[in-house]
Amino acid sequence: MEESGSATRKWEDLNTDMLVEIFQTFDISELTSRIAHVCSAWHLACRDPLLWKTLDLSALESTFIKIPQPPYVYVHSQSDKAVTQLLKIALNLSQGSIQTLIFHFNLYLSDEQLTYTAESCPLVKRVVMPAWNRIKETGICRAIKKWRHLESMTMPSIKNPPYLLEEISRNCENFSKLKIMGPFDMHFALPLVTYIPRLKVLSLRCSVIMRDALVTILDNLQDLEVLNISHCILIEARPPPLPQRVVMEIDPFIMNKANRLREFLVCMNDSCVMCQRARSDEGLMRWYQYEEGLWKSDEARSLAL
Repeated sequence: MEESGSATRKWEDLNTDMLVEIFQTFDISELTSRIAHVCSAWHLACRDPLLWKTLDLSALESTFIKIPQPPYVYVHSQSDKAVTQLLKIALNLSQGSIQTLIFHFNLYLSDEQLTYTAESCPLVKRVVMPAWNRIKETGICRAIKKWRHLESMTMPSIKNPPYLLEEISRNCENFSKLKIMGPFDMHFALPLVTYIPRLKVLSLRCSVIMRDALVTILDNLQDLEVLNISHCILIEARPPPLPQRVVMEIDPFIMNKANRLREFLVCMNDSCVMCQRARSDEGLMRWYQYEEGLWKSDEARSLAL
């Protein structure tokens, strides 16, 4: 008589396509820490490109403390080791298949970690960048040179944008979408229109925007289709000795320039919670204070996560 368990199919004997379909329901931590190490069949399934179109590390933050000297943060060694280990396992399993790469804005990668990631992801089309603090200009440029197919970037605030935009211009001919999570003034606007003149989608939501910088991009980014300035603080610089002025609504002069856009996304409403938060934070959003994942939102649909 046949034993009752003898006809039971083992997990490792499942069809690879079926395993891949099941594994798509797991997150990156589960794939890299447990599932890929169960057996050879599961490991093979974990290397399927369908699992690695996107590497979403948006839940991964560094354990750090702020310090007064550059890079202004100290990352705990154990936190650094854990990130390196996860990156090595995930990037090895992905076999260069990743097209979308998402980091948390409070993940403080080192030059070495970013370079290793860039070299392992040559097909990336969209990247949501981590914090810049520990990454030198040379490290960022090395990464951009590896991302020849890059089309879209979300970046935290950066002190010296011209070198980054120039590097994108040199290496990423299909680049067309940009989200900036930080102040936007002429120091950013001028190199943007110079190096990325074919930009199609730009989001500046929840930031401080200088009015002259806004006019500059409306005048010069002729291919721009979507511009999101929702929940922003718009500042007008006036001749000395007059102080800067907060603009409370979009004036007809700017609206006339924006009429050519397919979408001009604006919210400057006193009753809007996000507008209230942006004003309270003075345009430098303290995202850690708010709902988890709120920073991923964007009225420009192609830049939302």
